[in-house]
Amino acid sequence: MRPAPGPLRDEEPAARPPFPLPPEDRALSPRTGWTRAHWEAAADGLLAAVTPYATPGRALYHLPGGRPSFSGHRSDGLEGYARTFLLAAFRIAGAGGADPHGLLGRYADGLAAGTRRPGGDGPEDWPRITDRSQPLVEAASMALALRLTRPWLWDRLDTAVRDRAAAWLADALTAEPWPCNWELFPVTVGGFLAATGHATEAARAARERGLARIETWYAGDGWYTDGPGRAFDYYNGWAMHLYPVLEAHLSADARLLNRHGSRLETHLADYARLFGADGAPLHQGRSLTYRMATTAPLWLGALTGRTPLSPGTTRRLASGTLRHFLDRGAAGPATGLLSLGWYGPYEGVLQRYSGPASPYWAAKAFLGLLLPPDHPVWTDPEEPGPAERADAVTALPAPNWLLQSTSADGLVRLHNHGSEDARYDPHYTRLAYSTATGPAPPGAEPDNHFGLLGEDGAVSPRHGLEPLGAGEGWAASRHGVGTARVVSVVLAHGAAEVRVHAVTGAPPGTPVRLTGWAAGPVPRSELLPLHGLVATPPLPPVATAYTARAVTPAVSGRTGGAASVFVCAARLTAEPRPAPLGDLVRAEVRDDGAARTVTARWRDGTEHRVHLTAGTARVEHRPAPAPGRAPGRTTTT
Repeated sequence: MRPAPGPLRDEEPAARPPFPLPPEDRALSPRTGWTRAHWEAAADGLLAAVTPYATPGRALYHLPGGRPSFSGHRSDGLEGYARTFLLAAFRIAGAGGADPHGLLGRYADGLAAGTRRPGGDGPEDWPRITDRSQPLVEAASMALALRLTRPWLWDRLDTAVRDRAAAWLADALTAEPWPCNWELFPVTVGGFLAATGHATEAARAARERGLARIETWYAGDGWYTDGPGRAFDYYNGWAMHLYPVLEAHLSADARLLNRHGSRLETHLADYARLFGADGAPLHQGRSLTYRMATTAPLWLGALTGRTPLSPGTTRRLASGTLRHFLDRGAAGPATGLLSLGWYGPYEGVLQRYSGPASPYWAAKAFLGLLLPPDHPVWTDPEEPGPAERADAVTALPAPNWLLQSTSADGLVRLHNHGSEDARYDPHYTRLAYSTATGPAPPGAEPDNHFGLLGEDGAVSPRHGLEPLGAGEGWAASRHGVGTARVVSVVLAHGAAEVRVHAVTGAPPGTPVRLTGWAAGPVPRSELLPLHGLVATPPLPPVATAYTARAVTPAVSGRTGGAASVFVCAARLTAEPRPAPLGDLVRAEVRDDGAARTVTARWRDGTEHRVHLTAGTARVEHRPAPAPGRAPGRTTTT
C-alpha cells in the first residue's frame, strides 16, 4: 500500500529518506528548508544505494524489482549503468571534479568492461545499439555523462578503451530512432563524439539531422509534441528542450542557443505553473516514474540564463519537488532505491519499456548541481511558486490546455482539451489531471471522462481529439464516437468548474455518463448536475498513485433529439471548509433552434457564455465588474 500523500503544503514528511541529510535552513529556504547541501546528500545517497547491484566488472547494474522491461535483462542492466552514471556526472562535475566516493573509477571500470565485447553474452558485455533499441536511449545518457566529466575520466582513459567506447557510441549516429524525443539521442551522442574528435563527419550529420526532425513538432509558445500527433507532456521539458539546449550550451553554439534557449524561456513561463504548493508536479503523461526529472528544465533555464523565473523561485520549485518525493518514500526505506512507481511501487504509472533502473532518469533533476555554489540560484532566498501566490486560470493555446490553481490549498489542475496518445490512454485522454490525484489505472472505469454507454455498459473512449481553442477561463475540444460527435467545454473560476458536453448524431435515448476526479478524502472530489444529468452512485474504488482507495463521483443522462446538452459543476479541493459548490455558480441552457447557449454565472459576477452549434463551440467571457462600475466589456474567442 502506498503511503498517504501528506498535507498539500508545508508538509510534515510521511516518510524520511533512508540516508542522512543536513539540517534544514529555513532562513535561506523558508519554503522547503533545503539547500544545495541537501541536493548533494540526496545524490550521494541514491548513488550509494545502487552500488551493491553492479556486476563484478561494474558494466551493468541489475537492480531488484522483479519487473523486467520488454528490452530484457541485459538492456535493463545497461540502463542501470547509464542513468546512475549521469547522476554521478552531475554530482562530480558540479563539484569541480571532486570525487571522494570514487565514483569515476567505478564508471571507468564499467566502460572498459562493457565495451570489451559488445553484443556478446558474457556477464559484462553491453548490448549493441541498433535501430529503435533501448541502448540508443542509454547511449545519450552516457555521452552526456562522459562529456561533463571529460577532464577527470575520458581524457585519462587508455587509448584502447576510448576507441572501443567511441566505436560503441558511434552506432547511435546511424541507428534509426523512434519518431519522438528519441531523435535527440543521436544529437547528444554526436555532440560528444564531435567534441572528442571521433567519427566527426557522421557525428555532425547526426546532430543536424535530429535537430531538423524535431522542428515539425514545434507547436509554438515553447511547446513541442513528442512526435507526430498531439502527445503533450513532461517530455517537453526533460527531453525536447533539455537535449538541444544542453548541446548548444556545451558546444558554445550561440546560434543554436538563441533558437532553442528562447523556446525554453517561453516554455518555462507556463511550466512553472505545473507544480503544486507541496512540490508535487502535475500527474499527466507517460514515464511518470522519473518523478523529480520534472525539475530539469527549471535548472536548465538558470544554467543557460534562459529563464523568466527568479533564482529563488527556481530553487523553491525544484527543491520542493525533490523533497516531495523523498519525504513520501520514493527511495525505499529498506534499500534506498527508487521504486517503479510514484511514491512507492505502483504499476499504474509504468509502461512496457519500464524496467528496474528506469526511475533513475530522475538523475536529470540533479542538473542544478552544475551551477556553482555561489550562483544566485543557490544563494538567493526561496520565493513562492506560482501556485502559492494567487488563484489563477491560465490558457495554454499550443497544447490547448487550461491550468487552474488555487492558493488556499496549493492545488494545480490541468483541463485537457488538446493532448492524447491512445497507447498511454489514462495519462493522456482524460478531461483533467492534477498535482494531487492520479487517473484510474488501465482497465478500470475512467475518471474525468464523458462518454456514451453501449448496450454492454461499456463507455466510449475519447480518441481523435480536435482542439477548439482555449481562452479566458475556458478550453474546448471535440471527438467522434462512431457516427456521433461530442463537443466538450470546460469553464473554470476559482476552484470550481463547469463542464459542458454537447452530443449530436447519437440515437435518442442513448445513455451518457460523466465522471469526476478520482480522489481520496483529501482532496475532495465533487460533481453537481446542472442540466440533463442526475447523480448516480460513484464508480467502484480503485488504487491510484496517490491512494489505495480513490472514489470517483459520477452523473448520468440520456440523449434527446438531434442535439443534447449536458452541464455539470465540478470541483477538486483540499480546503477544509469550502463553500457549497452550488453557491459558486449558476447555469442556464437556452435552446435557439439550431444552436444552444449555456450561460454560467459565477458568484463574483463573472460570466461565461458557450454557444454550441454545428458540432463546434464559441465562448464569450464577461469579467466581474469592478466595485461601483457597470459590467465590463464582453470578450469573444
